[in-house]
Amino acid sequence: MADDNPPAAPKNVTVHSLYREGSSKRIALLIGLSLLVIISALFSAGTGTVSISPQDTILAIGHSCAVSIQNFLHTYLPGVAGWYDAIPFSIPAPGNPQAELIVVGFRLPRIFLAILTGVSLAVAGTVMQGLLRNPLVSPFTLGLSSAASFGAALAIVIGPGIVAGLFLINYDMFIIIMAFLFGWFSMLLVYWISRSRGTTQSTLILAGVVIGYLFTAGVMALKYITNNEKLRELMMWLMGGMWGASWSAVLLLIPLVIICFILLERMAWDLNALSAGDDVAKNLGINVERLRLSGLMISTFAASCCLAFTGIIGFIGLMGPHICRMIIGSDHRYLIPCAGLLGAAILLISDTLARTIMSPVEIPVGIIMYAIGGVFFLFLIMRGRGRGLY
Repeated sequence: MADDNPPAAPKNVTVHSLYREGSSKRIALLIGLSLLVIISALFSAGTGTVSISPQDTILAIGHSCAVSIQNFLHTYLPGVAGWYDAIPFSIPAPGNPQAELIVVGFRLPRIFLAILTGVSLAVAGTVMQGLLRNPLVSPFTLGLSSAASFGAALAIVIGPGIVAGLFLINYDMFIIIMAFLFGWFSMLLVYWISRSRGTTQSTLILAGVVIGYLFTAGVMALKYITNNEKLRELMMWLMGGMWGASWSAVLLLIPLVIICFILLERMAWDLNALSAGDDVAKNLGINVERLRLSGLMISTFAASCCLAFTGIIGFIGLMGPHICRMIIGSDHRYLIPCAGLLGAAILLISDTLARTIMSPVEIPVGIIMYAIGGVFFLFLIMRGRGRGLY
């Protein structure tokens, strides 16, 4: 007669040991992804039309940082500058005389912009998926990309006349501001529509889809009425790229992305509770409506800030959370930073490929991302056959 009693669990296995094992796996993934981003950044800094050795790449970055610190101290902290100058060793200049100009002047701003954009899009996608409990939600599902596209298209088509009349900002900055404002406005509009009918997951998603279609219609209308020169400029922006990379853009985005990341990471416990359902979260004392509003607004702000400089880049907000969720589960304390690091690595590697695969001709990184995203979700469909996609 078969034994009806289930097999006993190993004596050494406890809830605490299982938790420690899971935490160790997640921390190992965080460390691995951090190393991947650093290695990808160093590889990207030395790769391009002009190849630079790893040694010269590291020396160019180190020497430039040392000189910048020295200039800063001599300008603002002369008392500390004397102590700094007394340090007995210094970082030598790279052997390649062009290395510092190429790496620090041109490639590093692009690398930082790719990292910041990848982090913001992946983190925004993770939080939006947690808030709406839908793994297919991303900043683009809720109409953000279409609205930002319409804002940029409007600036490109009618912007020069307005900018020339106002004499307040240059043309490129006007495009960036319009893309950001319309991306932000789209989320406010989506939330207002959904709130008028009850703030639920399905209402928010449907409102986002509708708003996205409306702004897409506006972009198509602008394409139809514009001339060939402006149409090419508009199409280049819609395909996405790191052409807007500069140190001023990077220095503006770094504090914004860091602040948004900290605010969203603080919501991790609430997102974990919300994954059990709205009723469970409310019984635990969470204001679900306020959580959704603040989470969606902060996510939209982070994504809009970066997309205003890069144009439309898709799939990062879907791929990063999906891959990390398959590895470490849905604990948002670890999922948010892991997805951000993976999104940064994916976009950085894709951008390096986009500017080197047909060097010296550069491909918009949006094309690379659509190809990678299509293959990835085809893999998910084939993997999920007969047992659920996720």
